[in-house]
Amino acid sequence: MTHQTTGVSHLSNPKADVLSRDNLPTTMTAAVIDSTGSAEVLHTADVPMPIRINAEVLVKVAGAGLNPLDAKTRAGRGVAAAIPSFPYILGQDFSGVVVEAPYEGHFLKPGDEVYGMLTAPRGQGSYAEYVTVPSLQLCKKPGRLSLIEAAGVPLAALTAWGMVVDVAKAHEGQRMLIHAASGGVGHFAVQFAAYFGAYVIATSSARNASWLRELGAAEVIDYTTKNFEDEVSNVDVVIDLIGNTHNDTGTRSLPTLRPGGLLVNAPTGSWPTVIEDAHRLGIRATTYKVSPDASTLTIITRLINSGDVLVHVDEVFDLADAAAAHRALESGHTRGKLVLNVADQI
Repeated sequence: MTHQTTGVSHLSNPKADVLSRDNLPTTMTAAVIDSTGSAEVLHTADVPMPIRINAEVLVKVAGAGLNPLDAKTRAGRGVAAAIPSFPYILGQDFSGVVVEAPYEGHFLKPGDEVYGMLTAPRGQGSYAEYVTVPSLQLCKKPGRLSLIEAAGVPLAALTAWGMVVDVAKAHEGQRMLIHAASGGVGHFAVQFAAYFGAYVIATSSARNASWLRELGAAEVIDYTTKNFEDEVSNVDVVIDLIGNTHNDTGTRSLPTLRPGGLLVNAPTGSWPTVIEDAHRLGIRATTYKVSPDASTLTIITRLINSGDVLVHVDEVFDLADAAAAHRALESGHTRGKLVLNVADQI
C-alpha cells in the first residue's frame, strides 16, 4: 500500500469524553516479544497501561513507524542488551492524539494530533495503543500528513537531518554520496541534502532511480549493475546507511572521497573499524546516533507543510501483523517507510 503526502486522519478532532482519563482502560493491546529471536517472537498481548508522570504526555497511538533498529533489537542485536524485562514492546516512532498533557497551561492540549520519538528501550516502545513521552520529544504533526503517514517520519527524518545537516553541513556545491537512498532515512537524506544545495549522488536499485531524481538526486547509481566506486570520485561527504554489512559497502566508499573528506556512518554495529579504516586513508569519519529532539522535528514539520519534503509510506500493517511487518523490514527492499496501524486495534 502506498500513501501519498496528503490525507485526513480518522482521529482528527476527537471528543474530549472519548479521551478522558476517566474512560481509559487499565490495560492496552501491544505487539510484544517475550524473548529475542526471529520475527515470529512478535505477538499481541494485553499489557498494563503506561502511567504518565511529571512533564510527560499520554498519547493515544494511531501509527507506529518501523526502523531497522527494531528488527536488530528483536533479533538480540541492536540495543537488546538494554531491554529491562519481558514482555517488551518495541518501537520508537509514533503518531497519535494527546490524552493528557503535563499541566493545564501546556502548549500541547488533549485532542492535539502529535508525533515524535521514544528512547526505547529506556522504557517501553511504541507498538502499543498508548505511550507516555517527555513533552520535549514530540510536537504537533504536519497538517499535510495523515497520522499514519506522520508515524513514518520522526526517527528516519531526525537521523537524516543529523547526518546531512548537523554533521555534514550540507551546502551549495557540496558533492554528497548517499547509500541506501531509497530507504526510510535515505529518502529524507536525499531531500535535505538537495534542499540545502548539495549535489546528490544516490545509490539504489534501478526501480527507484526516477523517484530519487524527483526527490532531488542529481545522479543515481544502480548498485545491482555497477560498482559505485567505479562511477564516482572526489566527493566531499558519504552518508553511509549500510556500513560493511553487505559487499563491504563502507570500505569501498572510502576511495570515493577526496582527501580530508567526511564519511558519516549510522547503522549500529555495521562497521566497527570505520574510524581507523578512514584515518589510514586520510579521511575523516564519524558514527551517528539520533536524538529525539522535538525542536529539530518542528523544523522538519515546516518543510513538510511547505511541500519541500515528502514522506513515502510503502506499506501499512495492522498491529497484529507486526511479525509480517518485520519480515518486510528485514527484506531490505522497502521504498521509504513501513508503518503499523495501531488505531484500528482500539
